[in-house]
Amino acid sequence: MGWIITIVVGGVIGWLASILAKTNAQMGIIANVLVGIVGSALGHWLAGLLGLASANIIISLLVSVVGAVLLIAVLKAVGILKK
Repeated sequence: MGWIITIVVGGVIGWLASILAKTNAQMGIIANVLVGIVGSALGHWLAGLLGLASANIIISLLVSVVGAVLLIAVLKAVGILKK
């Protein structure tokens, strides 16, 4: 059951990040899920390095979306996603 929730939440986070990064038309559902899951891990890792702890679910989701947007920006810079 935990994997299903991870996939659904990762998809939503990736979808929101793709809307904010204006890559929504380029990304499909699988890319949204992957970007959401990996970007969320990246965001929480960076927040931990900066000493920022997510005290509640809203801040945690915000950190996840910011991490996913950052991942999309890196993918654009590398050339994997179109600019």
